Amino acid sequence: MAITNTTYAEITTFLLVGMPGLEHAHIWISIPICSMYLIAILGNCTIIFIIKTEPSLHEPMYYFLSMLSLSDLGLSLSSLPTMLRIFLFNAPEISVNACFAQEFFIHGFTALESSILLIMSFDRFLAIHNPLRYSSILTSVRVAQIGMVFSFKSILLVLPFPFTLRSLRYCKKSQLSHSYCLHQDVMKLSCSDNRIDVIYGFFGALCLMVDFMLIVVSYILILKTVLGIASQKEQLKALNTCVSHICAVVIFYLPIINLAIVHRFAQHASPLINVLMANVLLLVPPLMNPIVYCVKTRQIRVRVVAKLCQKQL
Repeated sequence: MAITNTTYAEITTFLLVGMPGLEHAHIWISIPICSMYLIAILGNCTIIFIIKTEPSLHEPMYYFLSMLSLSDLGLSLSSLPTMLRIFLFNAPEISVNACFAQEFFIHGFTALESSILLIMSFDRFLAIHNPLRYSSILTSVRVAQIGMVFSFKSILLVLPFPFTLRSLRYCKKSQLSHSYCLHQDVMKLSCSDNRIDVIYGFFGALCLMVDFMLIVVSYILILKTVLGIASQKEQLKALNTCVSHICAVVIFYLPIINLAIVHRFAQHASPLINVLMANVLLLVPPLMNPIVYCVKTRQIRVRVVAKLCQKQL
């Protein structure tokens, strides 16, 4: 602690939490956690590599999928350092500045993933509603421009977070309630007026919910278009192209909604439940998205299997 005046001591280090009540088992818990990180990183790198090296996959749908994999990689790597420190080395301390940096990257990649899922829903609608003009509308240049715009939007959205947190004073509590730094968790430790952080944090959450609602609208339009197709076989074929994306949306938004409900309505719930749900939020989407797309997308699955067979030969 650094003494800044005679009336209070300012916190310079926060304490993260592992699994409350299971501290003695952290080394064993680290095995599945490290395995999930390893599979997530390898899986997303594989998706990016396959799309980059296969000319037949140089289409808008797969470009957006590679963007999703990049955001999943960023999300995994943002939380990895503190997870390893806690569960492998029993070192829960994190400096204030490192904490602010981590929450910036975690919230930034979360916002980016939400935006990419929204783009992918519009991509599916366009492919089903207007297949003849699909390739001419979503050219490679336009896809790159869309990716840049939404990346810039995500950065701008979370850029104020570390600065507003930095302007607060931390002088009483230093114990966080998760295994990594989140904006809403850090601001609760402040002993000064944090109304700006509360309002802007709500605005950030609202932006994610707007993305989700627009995705729902996209699928309503997709369903309306599909029901207008005469052939039932063609209807099923069109809907089948959306299955992977629907799974990705559920995997991403369900933990966010559950965690928000717990924070809002179950404040006296076991700390272990909060930690588990927060860890699911960052561990499961990067882990499951490559698996879902490899299993449900034939073009990706075939090329992954072909690359593996080449290596064996």
